[in-house]
Amino acid sequence: MAPSSWPFAGKDDPIHIAFEKAAKFVVTHNDAPLEWQNSHHVGGIEAIRALKATAGPDLVIQGSGTLYPQLFAAGLIDRLTVMTFPVVLGGGKKLFGDGTPPFTMRMVSNAVSATGVTIATYEPAGEVKTGDFAAQEINPREAARQERMKREG
Repeated sequence: MAPSSWPFAGKDDPIHIAFEKAAKFVVTHNDAPLEWQNSHHVGGIEAIRALKATAGPDLVIQGSGTLYPQLFAAGLIDRLTVMTFPVVLGGGKKLFGDGTPPFTMRMVSNAVSATGVTIATYEPAGEVKTGDFAAQEINPREAARQERMKREG
């Protein structure tokens, strides 16, 4: 069931029952009323930082290409679970939206379902470290090729 359909699931549907009880924080600058029970406006990244600092339950984000870049940049993502389905559609949204800073992740768990869905969980592991390829010893054949190219212009 898609996230957009959860508020409209039947009253006896287990997902409806669970999500009705859960507090839902909606990041928006729009102050229109939120129709889903237990929904609360959150104005932005600093409000999320304050919410995250409380003793409440873990916060879960369900696919927001526009919110992820800001959360990664602010260091507010502790764990990321990526589910990859064995279907190729030939197009779609980026996993992370524009503005996502570069970073590395460390896999902390993974599983594969009976239908081939891979579920990988990662934690941030710091900055991307790049190497200095110029410091590496060059293969003699490659060195000769580079010299030849310099001479031939």
